[in-house]
Amino acid sequence: MIERYCYPEMKALWELESKYAHWLEVELAVCDAQAQLGLIPKAAAVALREKARFTVERIEEIEKEVDHDLIAFIKACTEPMGEEQRYFHLGMTSYDIEDTALGLQLVKACEMITGDIQELISTLKERALEHKTTLMMGRTHGIHAEPITFGVKLAVWVEEMKRNLDRMKRARDVVGCGKISGAVGTYANIDPRIETLVCERLGLQASCASTQVLQRDRHAEYLTTLAIIAASLEKFATEIRNLQRTDILEVEEPFKKGQRGSSAMPHKRNPITCERICGQSRVVRANALIGLENVALWHERDITNSSAERVALPDSSCLVDYMLRRFTNVMRGLNVYPERMLENLNRTQGVIHSQQVLLALVDRGWTREEAYKVVQEKAMQAWTERLSFRSLLESDAKVTGTLTEADLDACFDPTYHIRHADYIFDRVGIG
Repeated sequence: MIERYCYPEMKALWELESKYAHWLEVELAVCDAQAQLGLIPKAAAVALREKARFTVERIEEIEKEVDHDLIAFIKACTEPMGEEQRYFHLGMTSYDIEDTALGLQLVKACEMITGDIQELISTLKERALEHKTTLMMGRTHGIHAEPITFGVKLAVWVEEMKRNLDRMKRARDVVGCGKISGAVGTYANIDPRIETLVCERLGLQASCASTQVLQRDRHAEYLTTLAIIAASLEKFATEIRNLQRTDILEVEEPFKKGQRGSSAMPHKRNPITCERICGQSRVVRANALIGLENVALWHERDITNSSAERVALPDSSCLVDYMLRRFTNVMRGLNVYPERMLENLNRTQGVIHSQQVLLALVDRGWTREEAYKVVQEKAMQAWTERLSFRSLLESDAKVTGTLTEADLDACFDPTYHIRHADYIFDRVGIG
């Protein structure tokens, strides 16, 4: 695990103590189901639940000898038992326990991450409402395009995170699965009814068909879902990093008292949290590839998936939990500079209103080609000579013969571009 980037709840979920506790939960649920069906004595099931216990240290000590973690777990759990120990792990294979327990852990991880996403959505909605009419420059290809508002930009992020919330809920359903079907999934040595009872008791779906393991497309879907969430966070963080550049400086991530940005340059206020999120996103995406590689196992199973997913599943879960929480904090404390946004919006002598002039001329009877040529010529002159675009248009007799001063006022009104902000917010569900 990447412990530095783990919050306590998610970290605890993936520690050895938790893993073995989930294994024991499944083992005892199987014993209870067997007793319920009359396959083992009820008194034995009671004794097993009372006496089964382990320590991580003891399991590790036994594993050094047997070189098999689940066998070491069984031996540690049954050491305090008497004759009833013969009913523990009866008719099962290792991954009946391990995969079903992993399903429990993944469900809990999904629920934590789902909560994180909901918190981020709530925060983004608040900041979007705050800046619904805060004008700023919209950029395409990194070049000034037309005005938008910072709130509309955030509304796009809200909608994307809503899709990520749906993806996370679907992933929870896919990984929230168990199997108690024996060595190659045929139930040869264990009653199929046990699987149904155990999964119902644990709140999991029973796999309709499995081999010795649950099929790894499930875990691949979980990891790819985390990768998409991480990609969204990287996208948002990259936008903040760009908008925080000194030559733009329209927003700035929080910089707390006592924080330092550079060992050499005291003036530096760097977007370190957003940069960290961008870097961590690369790890989560790489782990998604591990999930995809793990889908293809030999015959009814091999063990190539095991060592890889013991790293990828905890690390990606911890990182996405961390990234979501940290980015939520960034958005809560984000410094927004509307005056700078207006300053940048006005930097290009008004050429950003070229489309409105073009459409106004076409509306008055010009051909599109004729209008485009004249407007582009004036816009390029304004751009290269740093002259007022409107003044250049007003110096053209053909343009002023078509468009009145009031027409040009309308063309150069930046609020024209944001008149449908309420419509966008209503569709996204903000307000």
